[in-house]
Formats: sequence, structure tokens, C-alpha cells
Amino acid sequence: MKKTSRIPNILVSNDDGIDAPGIYAVVNELKKFGNVTVVAPDEQRSAVGHAITMNYPLRVKKFYKNNKFFGYAVEGTPADSVKIAVRTVLKEKPDILISGINHGSNTAINIIYSGTVSAATEGTILGIPSIAVSLTTYDKPDFSFAAMFSHKLAEMVLQKGLPKDTLLNVNVPPLKEKDIRGVRITRQGKSRWDDTFEMRRDPNNKEYYWLTGKLEVLDISEETDLISIFNKYVSITPIHFDLTNYKAISELKSWKLEKYFKK
Repeated sequence: MKKTSRIPNILVSNDDGIDAPGIYAVVNELKKFGNVTVVAPDEQRSAVGHAITMNYPLRVKKFYKNNKFFGYAVEGTPADSVKIAVRTVLKEKPDILISGINHGSNTAINIIYSGTVSAATEGTILGIPSIAVSLTTYDKPDFSFAAMFSHKLAEMVLQKGLPKDTLLNVNVPPLKEKDIRGVRITRQGKSRWDDTFEMRRDPNNKEYYWLTGKLEVLDISEETDLISIFNKYVSITPIHFDLTNYKAISELKSWKLEKYFKK
């Protein structure tokens, strides 16, 4: 997209819910240069991936913060929020979508679970340049630098554009600006969760299970998102929603599976 003097229209969503401090921080920053509309889940919807609501009604309500209109709260997922924003709430397609700022990391395997990334993915599917932003901590978050960086990056994307069907997944270290070493363009790291389901009992002595686990890092290359964060760099990973493993196509063709079907 070429830079123009027109004030850009910005759609903001997230997966932490419309009342989360991260979305409030980035909205206040983005309002410095654009017209911002917030359409986000009405409550916490982390780790729902790209789920969409099909068999239940979607309700959208105006949401007020500090006695001022803030945005629209959707009784659905992050992907629902973006879909209904673009198709119903907004009068025209936004110039850019920002999802976040998420409270916690969205690197490596977490990308596929992330509602934050999925909101940006839905924006990309709908033809909107989209950015997912996460602050990589769960303790005493300070979103100020991540919000400022989101602002600067959004301006750059509006000026330069993005490759077709590609979104940016941004992860920001939980540090003061003076302690961040720079920005790296990264690839998705490799990791997996060693999951454990703890059996617990409720007050009525009925069994239930609680998911816990630890992350196993399988790739310590410096060019990955996860390691870049460990090394105090902002990580920007260009990702897309084509899940095809192109290298495997030739191998699978060599299986000659057509021989199992009689002509």
C-alpha cells in the first residue's frame, strides 16, 4: 500500500478479551495516527486457535471503559470478532489490523494454538494487512514499548505493504526500551509441550482434570523467534496460512497410491 495523506482506518482485536490491558495500551498508541475501531472477544479466549462459531448465535455489544465508548465486545472467538467486524460492524474494509497486545509469548508451537495470531490470520484471509503482537511475559507486564513499536511497525506496513497472504507475528521481550538489543526477522522455532493432566476433585468430590505442562525447546538456532526473545531482540516472523509441506509431495507421489483403485 502506498503512503497517502489519508488517515488510516485501523481494526484492533485480541484473544485476551476487550477489557485486557494490552489492547487498551495499543489502542491508545494507534489513535495517535489513525481511526481505531476495536472489535474483540467479550472475555478471555486464549489458545482457541482459529475456531469460529457456527452453531450458536453471535452477540455483539458496545463496550465502555472509564465511562467512554471503547469498542464492540463479541460473544465469540478472535476469528469471529474479525469476521463480524469486517462483514458487519465496519462500513468499509480497514487499512490494517492489529491483534494484541497479547499477555504472553506466541512463539514456536504456540503459534498454532494462539487466538492472537488467528485474529491476524483471519484478517489476512480477508485481504487486510495484519500484525499479531505479543509481550512475552505473564508477570507485571509493561505494554508501553510494545505499543509504541506496534505503532511504528503499523506505519511501516501501511507504507510498504506485505507479501500476499502473509502476516507478521511480533513478539516483544518484557524489557525497557534501553535494554532491548534490536529487531530480528525470524523464523518459527520448533518446540512442543510436554503435557500433563492433573486429576483433581471439586468441592463435591467429583473428579476433573487440569492441563499443565512444560515447553520443550527443540531448536536453539539464533534466527528463531523463541531464541531471539531469549537474546533480548524483538522477533518479527512472517507467516502464512498455506500448511502444505511441499517437500513431501514428491515422496508421497512415489507411493503410487493410485494402484489401489481399479479403473
